[in-house]
Amino acid sequence: MPPQDTASSSKSSLDMPSLEKPPLEKPPPNTASSSKSSLDMPSLEKPPLEKPPLEKPPLENPPLEMPSLERPIMNSQRPRQPLLDRSQRYMTAEVSTAHADILFLWCCFISGLVDSTIYNAFGTFVSMQTGNTIFLGLGGATPHDTSKPYGWAKSFVSIACFSLGCLTFSHATRFFGKLRRITIVASFLAQTIIIFIAAIVVQAGVAEGDLNLITDDIDWWTIIPIALLSFQSAGQIVGSRAVNLAEVPTVVLTSMLHDIFSDQQLVARDNVKRNRRVLAFFAILIGAICGGFIGEGTDQMQVPLWIAGGIKFAITLAWAFWPQQKTSAV
Repeated sequence: MPPQDTASSSKSSLDMPSLEKPPLEKPPPNTASSSKSSLDMPSLEKPPLEKPPLEKPPLENPPLEMPSLERPIMNSQRPRQPLLDRSQRYMTAEVSTAHADILFLWCCFISGLVDSTIYNAFGTFVSMQTGNTIFLGLGGATPHDTSKPYGWAKSFVSIACFSLGCLTFSHATRFFGKLRRITIVASFLAQTIIIFIAAIVVQAGVAEGDLNLITDDIDWWTIIPIALLSFQSAGQIVGSRAVNLAEVPTVVLTSMLHDIFSDQQLVARDNVKRNRRVLAFFAILIGAICGGFIGEGTDQMQVPLWIAGGIKFAITLAWAFWPQQKTSAV
């Protein structure tokens, strides 16, 4: 066996790569590269969240006050004033005089109704004091054998009580305020009560109310309704003057007729005072006609008195709800 060529074998051993893998050597860490990559690449790990402090820092603003449990007052929920205060202001307010002539025209009707009734029963007036003055003047010359020798006494009582009523109502009106609601309502309420009292006196038989049985010239009990009705009639004329309606005096016809026909604008188209005077005249006339027919139909003088009292009570209620006087803003 020929000897192996040592050089050739060594050469092949050198040329042939070794089948064994040499151990991999770890490259030295590139410090610059790693630092550069650490700067360029974002870290996948999330930074730890900082926990908020448990205690809140003190507020610089002052502490807020606790809200009130009461509901806030809206415009539609304004605090209501006591009923007594509102009623007092309502009743002491001045009423408007616009269209007040309507109420006093009804007073004219009442005057005609009552006067015709009282004259039919007792032969005297309680509103028209002109006729009573004539009866009083004729009293001394009236012979005692006539049917009414003491008619002048009734007329005297009527004149005296009417004058006392004017004194009372006028001073009370000026003292409490002539246009105040409470003043006018109280005045007409007093007139209403007086008429009802007179009707009760007749209804109860204290004064004779049957027109067929009134034959005596003087029954002193008849002085009671005459005095009461004359006293209340004064309140009407005082009220008309208080609201500046002198053209509707409610109890006077002579001066009213003079003012109608002496008016320079008698035939003018627009003449409010003339219209009021004419309506007042016819209101008294219609009231007198109604009083006559009611007396003849019932033979009881208290019936027209109850009607007159009811109308005057309605006037009192009207004054209680009459519009208030408007005050101009300064």
